Amino acid sequence: MLQVFTIGHSTLSYENFHSLLKLHKVDAIADVRTSPFSRHFPHFNKENLQRELREDGVKYVFLGQELGGRPKSKQFFCEGVADYERMAKTEDFASGIDRVVEGAKNYRIALMCSERNPLDCHRCLLVGRALHEQGVKVNHILGNGRVMDQEHIESQLLEMAGKANVDLFEAPPKRLAAAYRDRSQKVAFSDSQFAPKDQDSGARKVG
Repeated sequence: MLQVFTIGHSTLSYENFHSLLKLHKVDAIADVRTSPFSRHFPHFNKENLQRELREDGVKYVFLGQELGGRPKSKQFFCEGVADYERMAKTEDFASGIDRVVEGAKNYRIALMCSERNPLDCHRCLLVGRALHEQGVKVNHILGNGRVMDQEHIESQLLEMAGKANVDLFEAPPKRLAAAYRDRSQKVAFSDSQFAPKDQDSGARKVG
């Protein structure tokens, strides 16, 4: 079985970030941030990070255009919130997933974004889900060095959505899809310009 890791750089120093990669023998980073920059942590800016990783023998590739979580087109928003299910159906996204799968045959890859908690990030709710559905083992590296696999993530999603119990009238795949959708609507990128106007005040809902 192919294996892919994910990691969120959050507020980590580069040294702590690299130590987590070493702990799990990660030798390649796939950056899935739409904008590969950090105002408060410039060591995670694309050029700086790429240079540091290269010096430590870790490959780097930017896949934010294919696998980023912040779309620019209105068609990928639902009431102002990025719609992961629509995004997952694009050719660009499929191409990005294919590149990760092919890369995982030769490297121990970690998908990198900024959010600390995978349950708050598209690397888990969008990209990790797609890889898992293709039979790839997805392990999310946490800040304490432990990992949480996608199966455990899905159990948590079902609990959070109140869908963990067996439902004779709703098939398990449908319950799981609803749980992913529920969480994604809470944490996905939102843009007021794509939100419907409030009929009373004219304000735009962010979602």
